[in-house]
Amino acid sequence: MSDAVAPAVRWAKVIDHTRCIGCHACSTACKSENEVPLSVHRTYVKYVDVGTFPEVRRAFQVTRCNQCASPPCVSICPTTAMFQRHDGIVDFDKDICIGCKACIAACPYDAIFINPEDNAAEKCNFCAHRIDMGLEPACVVVCPTEAILVGDMLDTTTKVASYVNRDSVQVRRPEKEAKPKLFYKGAHSATLDPLAAERPDGGIFMWSEQQRGGVQSGHPRTSNSAAGAMLSYDIAHDRPWGWKVSLYTWTKGIAAGAYFMAAFFVLFGWMQPDHTVFRWVAPIVSGTFLGITGGLLIWDLKRPERFLLIFRRPQWKSWLVRGSFIILGYSIVLGLHFLASIFGGGAFARWLAGIGVVLAGLTAIYTAFLFAQAKARDLWQSPLLPPHLLLQSAILGTACVMPFLVGGPLEDLVLPFFPLACALHLMFVFGEIMLTHPTAHAELAVFEMTRGRYAMWFWASVAFVVLAIVAPLGWVWALVGLLLYEHAHVRSAQEPPIA
Repeated sequence: MSDAVAPAVRWAKVIDHTRCIGCHACSTACKSENEVPLSVHRTYVKYVDVGTFPEVRRAFQVTRCNQCASPPCVSICPTTAMFQRHDGIVDFDKDICIGCKACIAACPYDAIFINPEDNAAEKCNFCAHRIDMGLEPACVVVCPTEAILVGDMLDTTTKVASYVNRDSVQVRRPEKEAKPKLFYKGAHSATLDPLAAERPDGGIFMWSEQQRGGVQSGHPRTSNSAAGAMLSYDIAHDRPWGWKVSLYTWTKGIAAGAYFMAAFFVLFGWMQPDHTVFRWVAPIVSGTFLGITGGLLIWDLKRPERFLLIFRRPQWKSWLVRGSFIILGYSIVLGLHFLASIFGGGAFARWLAGIGVVLAGLTAIYTAFLFAQAKARDLWQSPLLPPHLLLQSAILGTACVMPFLVGGPLEDLVLPFFPLACALHLMFVFGEIMLTHPTAHAELAVFEMTRGRYAMWFWASVAFVVLAIVAPLGWVWALVGLLLYEHAHVRSAQEPPIA
C-alpha cells in the first residue's frame, strides 16, 4: 500500500466479549459465505474455562485475522499473494500463491491456513467482496447479540471508532508491532494470551481430540490467571515448516560452506587455485548440495508448479525472494567456476572466488533474516542467528572437503580449526538456551528443544558435535550432529501456541 495517498477509509473490527455467547454463528456464516472446507477455519471461537470448582466460568475469544496495519504476512510473501488494500484490508490472491507457507510462519495470530482443496493460503479477508458492494461481513450480519462490529476508524461517528477511542479495548500480542486493527472489548486475558490457559492432556478438548502439535500441560509457561484457566475448546494448529525445511538448512549450509572455505583459503594464499579441492571438489560438492537445496524448497511448496513466480513477480521485501536471487547468483558463479576448471582458467577461477565467497556467505546467512520475518516464532528472533549460521556453514563445508585435505599441507591448518569451530558452535547453542530469554514464547521453545518433544534430537546433536571435537573422523560426527541440531531448532521454534 502506497504511503503517498492518504486512505479515505481504514476498516477495523471490534469484538465485544461482554456480548459474545460463544454460539459459533460467526464461524458457520463464514464457512457458508466463503466456501471454507472442513478442517480449516477463517474464524472460530476458542473456549477457556476460568477459575476453580465451584467458582468457574467460561470465557470466549473470537479468533481470526487481525487485519494488521503493518502485516508481517505481506512483508514475507514472495509473490504479493498476500497484499494490503488501500482501505487497510489485508487480502489474498490465490492465483499467484505458491504455497510456501511463509505467511503462516509470519502471522503472530495463527490466522492463515492452506486450503486443502486448492493448496493456496487463505484467511479472513473482512469479506472484502461484500465490503466492496456496501454490505457488512457475513459474521457481522448473523451475530445474534451484535458482538461483532466493523467500521471506518477514520470516521469518528462510527461505533467502531467510538469503541476504540473511548472504551477500554485490547489487542493480541501488541509487542509484535504488527498494529492489529481487531480490537477486543471485555475479553478475558486468559483467552488473549495463548500461554495463559493450560492445555488438556492428550489434546482432548470438550468437543474434539487433536492428535498432533501443541504444547501439552505440565510444561512451564507464564500464566496471568491467578484463579487458573483451562483451554476447553480449540482447533488444530499446524506447524508450517517441517523436516524438509530442517533438511534444507543443512544442505544449504554444506552448499555454502564447501565453496566458502575453499575460496577463503585461495584468497588468503593458503591454497593454490589449481588445488584439487578448489578446482573440483568445492564447486562439485557445493553445486550438488545447492541443487538438493533447491529441490527441497520446491518440494515443500504446496503449488510447486508456480515456483518461477518468485523470479517473475518478486516482492523484494521478502527474504524468501532475496534468498532465491542470492542462490541464483551463487549457482551462476559455481557453474562458471566448473567451466573454468574444465578449460583450465585458473586466473578466472581465482577472480570468481572473490565474488563466490561473498555469495556463499550470503547463502549461508540469509535464512536468519527469513526466520526473523517469521515474527510469530520468538526463538528465531535472535541477533546471533546470522553469525551462528555462517559458523555452521563453515563447519559443514570443511567437513565435506576434509577427506581431500588429509595428508596434504593444509591438514595442519584445518585440523586445529575444525574442533575450535565445533566448540564455538556449542558455545552458541548453550548460550542461547542458558541465557535469559526475552519472551515466554522463546523460553517455551527452548524447553521443547532441550527437555520436551525434541530433546532427543537436541542432545544427540550435542553428543555428536562433542565426538567431532575429541574423536577420530570428526568431520563425520559434525555432519550428523548439525543435521540433528537443525531439525531440533527449526521444529521447536514452532511448538509454542500462538492463538
